[in-house]
Amino acid sequence: MKNRILMVMALSFTMIGFAQKNEIKAAEKALKGGDTATAKTSLEAASGLISGADEKLQAQYYFTRGKVYSDLAKKGDNAAFEPAVESFQKVLEIETQTGKEKYTAETNQFIASLTADLVNSAVTDNGNKKFKEAAEKLYMSYKISPKDTSYLYYAASSAVNGGHYEDALKYYNELQEVGYDGSAIVYKATNAATGEVEEMDKTQRDLMVKSGTYNKPLDEKTPSKTAEIVKNTALIYTQLGQDDKALEAYKAARANDPNDVNLILNEANLYFKMGDKEKFKSLMAEAIAVAPDNPDLHYNVGVISMEQGDFESARTSYKKALELNPGYTNAYLNLSTTYVNEGNSLIDEMNSLGNSRTDIAKYDELKTKKDDLFMEGATVLESALKTNPDNQGVLTQLKNIYGAMGDNENFMRVKKLLGE
Repeated sequence: MKNRILMVMALSFTMIGFAQKNEIKAAEKALKGGDTATAKTSLEAASGLISGADEKLQAQYYFTRGKVYSDLAKKGDNAAFEPAVESFQKVLEIETQTGKEKYTAETNQFIASLTADLVNSAVTDNGNKKFKEAAEKLYMSYKISPKDTSYLYYAASSAVNGGHYEDALKYYNELQEVGYDGSAIVYKATNAATGEVEEMDKTQRDLMVKSGTYNKPLDEKTPSKTAEIVKNTALIYTQLGQDDKALEAYKAARANDPNDVNLILNEANLYFKMGDKEKFKSLMAEAIAVAPDNPDLHYNVGVISMEQGDFESARTSYKKALELNPGYTNAYLNLSTTYVNEGNSLIDEMNSLGNSRTDIAKYDELKTKKDDLFMEGATVLESALKTNPDNQGVLTQLKNIYGAMGDNENFMRVKKLLGE
């Protein structure tokens, strides 16, 4: 009785195997005839029991399935890329395990073609601002060919461009895990006929130089992208509100490139956002030490010093910014404001004084000092008008200063300049 049952079961499996083979053959025939939809339907009919088939039939099934979905992808079905990749990878897995490589060579060719199609489709998606789709395709290209880590880098870039920060963070972290550097050698030579420097691959360049049509071969190393990746990681953590992780990322990035001014500024801005203005000033001082001729750095230090009521330090910074960039209008405005704010700070003290001889003398002394500060602020703005005579912000602030001083002549002059 047991033997009879076993024979019936074996017969059932044999019949299933024949049915699957027929479906796969039907799919191959339909695919060859250009009827991809019918091929897909035939494969779906065979899919239910494929896991119980022998390895040879499984390899044939997944190879055919890979071709079907690859064809669908070529025809514009973006959802077909993933099953095509999975199918071809399954073929390689099966044939590696069994040691029988009937489809391996062709599968590798299909995978190479599929990778090229994925990348080209991602380029199109980027051009159409479909950044998430582009990132996913580039990431899939990387998973197909892990040695091509640049696909992972461009996947992260696409995700950033689309504002998909969590996806970008995943890609950037994976780049750091695999030790991606991103630097490369660019091969160049000078065209002997035109004198222009041209870029080409090494083999072509060497042959051209040897033939005499090109000369002056040059190997240039492009810079590492490591600092950029860590910086972007930190910026994304900041964007996501994960400030502690952002600070850790900046620490790692600056250890790799301590003189990168942009890294220092980004870290400084994070501390500013967190309310630690002393650390901000400290980092800005570091940035100035690295790039002393950058007027924006001096200006930003001036802004923080002014916020903290340290007018003298603020003036030093604004004057340095103007020394480096004489047309820096905002530096003129803020430099003038330091004098106005200091003058305004004396008014409360003036108003608190009484009518005694001592108080009246003190009042006159403070008023003179206030007026001198206001005049200093006006003088700064008059200098600004020499380089930017029509600036409405400068003219408005200047009018207000003259009005506060009671200088009616200059007040009316500036009103006229404003067209009022």
